[in-house]
Amino acid sequence: MKVYYAPYTRAVRTVWLLNELGLDYELERYKLGEKAMRSPEYLAVNPNGRVPTLDDGDTRMSESTAIAQYLVARYGDGSLARSPDSPDFAAYLQWLHYGEGMIMPPINTIVVETLLLPPERRSQPHADRALRLLSRTLGPVEAHLKGREYLAGSFSVADTITGHACIMAEKRGADLSDKPNLKAYNERLLARPALEAAWDA
Repeated sequence: MKVYYAPYTRAVRTVWLLNELGLDYELERYKLGEKAMRSPEYLAVNPNGRVPTLDDGDTRMSESTAIAQYLVARYGDGSLARSPDSPDFAAYLQWLHYGEGMIMPPINTIVVETLLLPPERRSQPHADRALRLLSRTLGPVEAHLKGREYLAGSFSVADTITGHACIMAEKRGADLSDKPNLKAYNERLLARPALEAAWDA
């Protein structure tokens, strides 16, 4: 198995899950925004010039949530997913997709406006607006985590997706001072050895 990877990107999710599952893999490393990710060679791997991309034999995938579902379905023992007859099934699906659907879009705007664009093209009002939106998207997570350690019962794939998005929200400037449940959740996730290894990959 091979993962095309860059630090502080969605590729961390993929490596984190591979570590949680105890699977072997190799990494091809990039830096976010580097020209090599727009080279003809890499665009032949991922036409969007993004990471992650997962190669597993003849299978190639590039959507991080789909990769997570694939890995846990093919290689998981059931403990990191929830079956349709589980009382946590609906919560599992909700939070598996919430991170990408709601939290990551404003993070994407913040990254573009503060890191990827040249200084003369950046818009601070756009970045500020995205940060306010980001704070709102974290509110439902804060409310859901009251009395819970993880999003769908015990730790699951949903935590590697929406949990990663919550961690990135904090790293990109989201104020969690009024979100103690979410702050504690991020700290629990960051203490997991599989995630520590993914950050250091």
